[in-house]
Amino acid sequence: MKFKIQTLFALIFPFLSFAQDKGIDQIIDEKFGDATGWFVNFIFYQIQFTEDIKVFWVLFPLIIGATYFTIYFKFINFRGILTSINIVRGKYDSVDHHETLEAAGDATPGGDSVETIAVEGHEGEVSHFQALTAALSATVGLGNIAGVAIAVSIGGAGATFWMIIAGLLGMASKFVECTLGVKYRDIDENGVVYGGPMYYLTKGLKSKGLEKLGKILAVLFAIFVIGGSFGGGNMFQVNQAFQLVENITGGEASVLHGKGWLFGVVMAALVGIVIIGGIKKIAKVTDKIVPFMVVIYVTASLFVIFSNINMIGDAFVQIFNGAFSPEGVAGGAVGVLVQGFRRAAFSNEAGIGSASIAHSAVKTRYAASEGMVALLEPFIDTVVVCTMTALVLIITGNVNAANASLNDAQAILLTSGAFESAISWFPYVLTVAVVLFAFSTMISWSYYGFQGWAYLFGRSKKMEYTYKIIFCLFVVVGSAASLGSVIGFSDAMIFAMMVPNMVGIVILAPKVKKELNKYLSAIGK
Repeated sequence: MKFKIQTLFALIFPFLSFAQDKGIDQIIDEKFGDATGWFVNFIFYQIQFTEDIKVFWVLFPLIIGATYFTIYFKFINFRGILTSINIVRGKYDSVDHHETLEAAGDATPGGDSVETIAVEGHEGEVSHFQALTAALSATVGLGNIAGVAIAVSIGGAGATFWMIIAGLLGMASKFVECTLGVKYRDIDENGVVYGGPMYYLTKGLKSKGLEKLGKILAVLFAIFVIGGSFGGGNMFQVNQAFQLVENITGGEASVLHGKGWLFGVVMAALVGIVIIGGIKKIAKVTDKIVPFMVVIYVTASLFVIFSNINMIGDAFVQIFNGAFSPEGVAGGAVGVLVQGFRRAAFSNEAGIGSASIAHSAVKTRYAASEGMVALLEPFIDTVVVCTMTALVLIITGNVNAANASLNDAQAILLTSGAFESAISWFPYVLTVAVVLFAFSTMISWSYYGFQGWAYLFGRSKKMEYTYKIIFCLFVVVGSAASLGSVIGFSDAMIFAMMVPNMVGIVILAPKVKKELNKYLSAIGK
């Protein structure tokens, strides 16, 4: 063991020294961009919509899919909210433990027991609430802070309106993919759950006579989710957390200036301690961190909002007017809509498929019960948290064209400054919240990436620890490196996940409707 640790450090530290040389680092970033630019350009290819505005093609399947599911499931994203809250509260837990429960769902092509009941004698690994917080920890994060600042800077206050609409529609997509995640999950002899798009694409499409298509889509998704976990779910998070920590401790005069790798080592150690324990350990951490940091952030937002209560009405007028008749905003109404939907998609990941991996580990016998829980996720993430961030930015006067060229690093400082204008000491609290956001996002995305890794390379302990060690190394690299091209690539990976996932969940929507009717009947709805 001692030899392995020494060997690991011998490999890490030369790399860290290499990563600190910004000149070399930038060269690597450029070379990486040259090698992967074709993929990024394809995923983020823009269709000329009007003379002034181009639209990313990946937004169309997300918006159209979410609208289709909203109508197909008779507005489940609105009429199901109260039921969803009651499920999280445990009101219907007795249904999951009823001894005479009729076996429901399709037998899996792999020969496992029926997937919607206690597979092979196991019911899952985590509670409804823990599954929700584990998934929320991956979505509630820097997208809600930096992403919103970018949206309102480019698209004006009106972008907020379209973010809310995207969040409400995304609730239906989240419901579908997370129901499928439970329905087609695998549970091994030790009770460890393996779920997500890889499994419902393979098993679900096979049951529809589309076995080859299912396998191709599942492999593509697994590759994309691994790439997304190393990039957007890891390096980007720790890099942005370090930037805010460095800024709050003095910027270039900070003792941490130029020592991003040191911050990374500490974060990697903390991440490693948690992720080695698997989803149960992750859930135990996230079900404490997520409510805590959301409460802190929402409380501060409400303080700023109610401290300027006389400006709230005007802020909503700006949001509504800006959504339909924007003035002085590049691209007009379409541009505002695009900014709102794009940032909402980055924030809540509805339709991307990632959250179904966390939700699939839930203890339940009815797949649709977790789908109902999952639809709360975009509501909390986008409709509540993102809207509050936008209101703070609007009220404090930080929505203007001068900020339209902000990158993510500068945007997070803009949000920090907006809070500081009302609460002088809050940037320190926000820094702690951002570090916690980044930490919780990383541990959840490590689980997502590992599920893709296990699907491709097997479920052995050797493969598991290989992935987790690589993931921790990327934490260190992410905090020390300049990540321009890497972040572009990882963002493309996350959006690429949507393509195979959306194809599968549209085809499998009738299966979800059966599961929904079965569950609603069981709880007397």
